[in-house]
Amino acid sequence: MTYNRLLQHRDAAGRRRVILAEGDRAAFLEGVATTRELALAAIAAGGSLLDAATARRTDETVDIAAELDAGHLLPAIDHDDSARIMLAGTGLTHLGSASGRDAMHKAAASSEHQTDSMRMFLEGVEGGKPGEGQVGQQPEWFYKGDGQSLVAPEAPFASPAFAQDGGEEPELAGIYLIGDDGTPYRLGVALANEFSDHVTEKHNYLWLAHSKLRQASLGAELLLGTPPSDIRGTSRIVRDGQTLWEKPFLTGEDNMSHHLSNLEHHHFKYAGFRRPGDVHVHFFGTATLSVADGVKTQTGDVFEIAAAPFALPLRNELTDAAPAPVTVRSL
Repeated sequence: MTYNRLLQHRDAAGRRRVILAEGDRAAFLEGVATTRELALAAIAAGGSLLDAATARRTDETVDIAAELDAGHLLPAIDHDDSARIMLAGTGLTHLGSASGRDAMHKAAASSEHQTDSMRMFLEGVEGGKPGEGQVGQQPEWFYKGDGQSLVAPEAPFASPAFAQDGGEEPELAGIYLIGDDGTPYRLGVALANEFSDHVTEKHNYLWLAHSKLRQASLGAELLLGTPPSDIRGTSRIVRDGQTLWEKPFLTGEDNMSHHLSNLEHHHFKYAGFRRPGDVHVHFFGTATLSVADGVKTQTGDVFEIAAAPFALPLRNELTDAAPAPVTVRSL
């Protein structure tokens, strides 16, 4: 099956364009500079995002792998005003995802006591895939920040000076645009690294909110249409040019305890998340973490996530942000 993808491109002179990739062929579009602009045009025309892209496709082809290596590809979505992007997500959504979290939180509970993490996971398994027209069990939800925290493919992660850990989370992210009437439109899905501080979370699960306030990266490709129900990829950490850790990961609804529609309902049921013109990046969760295998990341490590039908990997190097003392003044 051929999957269509949109990519955002910025050349050395700063000119922005959008690319439509169909299988192995990719070509620039005309008349639009960003994916968000194209999506707004599709909504206005009452058609699909693919139709809008196809109508603007030129004969100018492009090698997307070469453009990735050149640093010319941007995240799958962005916004002129970074405050109009919400980064959020849901955890404990994948079959098997409770094991690592449960182990982290077990120390605070007796062996006979079921942790809140395991209870939430099991509730999702039981009620996360309701029948058509029904509302299922609500998932764990977290906030990651706004567009300031969005990192491009090949760009570094800057772990804050106060962080206790910087670990990868390979997953899918749903990309949404809110229409003029408040309707959320799913534009597609992208590969994502929902970078988190697992040591902070391990100390006390009530610190989950703190552990999630980190950067996150999006792959360059926005996969259009209904996402595949079974996506299989590889997550690895490269240190000094050698693979330090590598593991397969599974995502897509076949490997999840929730329907995507259920996760979407419980996010967008809040009126404040349906402000026209806003972009939402929603991370769907993972069951594969290097920290669960005892890996301690360090500056210079490179996270790499790859999964078909995405043609390009998502790579980001771990760096340390400079300390940024905060002074609060009274007026």
